[in-house]
Amino acid sequence: MTWSFSLGRLFGSELRVHVTFFLLLAWVGFAAYSAQGWAGALHNILFVLALFACVIAHEFGHALTARRYGIHTPDITLLPIGGMARLERMPENPGQEIAVALAGPAVNVAIWAVLVVGFGARADPDSLSVIDLTGGSFLAQLALVNLFLAVFNLIPAFPMDGGRVFRALLSLWMDRVSATRVAATAGQIVAFLFGFWGLSSGNPVLVLIALFVFIAANAENQDVSMRSVARRLVARDAMITHFESLTPDDSIDVAASELIRTTQHEFPVLRPDGTLAGFVTRTALFAALAGDEPRSRPVSGIMDDEIPQMTLGAGLETVLDALHGGAPAVAVCDRGGRMVGYVTRENVGELMVVKGR
Repeated sequence: MTWSFSLGRLFGSELRVHVTFFLLLAWVGFAAYSAQGWAGALHNILFVLALFACVIAHEFGHALTARRYGIHTPDITLLPIGGMARLERMPENPGQEIAVALAGPAVNVAIWAVLVVGFGARADPDSLSVIDLTGGSFLAQLALVNLFLAVFNLIPAFPMDGGRVFRALLSLWMDRVSATRVAATAGQIVAFLFGFWGLSSGNPVLVLIALFVFIAANAENQDVSMRSVARRLVARDAMITHFESLTPDDSIDVAASELIRTTQHEFPVLRPDGTLAGFVTRTALFAALAGDEPRSRPVSGIMDDEIPQMTLGAGLETVLDALHGGAPAVAVCDRGGRMVGYVTRENVGELMVVKGR
């Protein structure tokens, strides 16, 4: 995810934090300082950090459970509205999907139980509807919010965990595409209600959550529909075969000229024997042009050399998994290793439209 940086690796996943998270900390600290002084600011900032530690634990609940089914989690990103575990794929077996979905809320319930039973925090579940972070002890507040997170995430609307459980249960009676469409629609209805509530009460956080839920529900619906079509296709069906390429010795200036002359957003860098050295993306090229890099510098210095390579007969769903992992493109090569085409997210989307999805 752009505008995020790594904090290191934990349990095999990269832990990342989005820069906007620090805006949240600054806002919480400033608001608390204005009302309660430095003591209040420190208390609230420490509480937010403790809360997001629980959010990270929630996401690792998903990630570690998914690992039991052979699904890895490349990274977990901390956002102002929560955490996001980027699983390579969601399990399509309903039982496995339910287990992965419930693992997150189960972690929050476990934290609540430890705080209440082990540390004696007095958190009244009846207060869920009127959470007040300005009153009560630190541990009582943290216990109450963990219980709230568990209940909130179990709302049966996509993309919340409860929505994934809802989709998995629906999959027992209908195909996965239809089940996702129903769960996504439920998620968008919930998003509309959150947005209305947020606008009516003047709560910008609810409006932000509503936007996230609406967009995420739609994205998951499109992804599942795309994968349904992709299972019947191979890399050959989606690859771009007419393209301009660069050599490792071509300069940044040459790449810039190609960018203007063509409609390509990415350029394969090919060795003399036709094998792939890497890709130069438009983003990397713009960054080089905007910086102090000399335009005579070879593009080999700015190219992405970690590009997945697949055969002509590779399943398109496998290609989608590689693209979902963050690659700008997937190279399609013949048996001799020479690149004959490549696949991007954009042309896969165009293929889905042509095939009628």
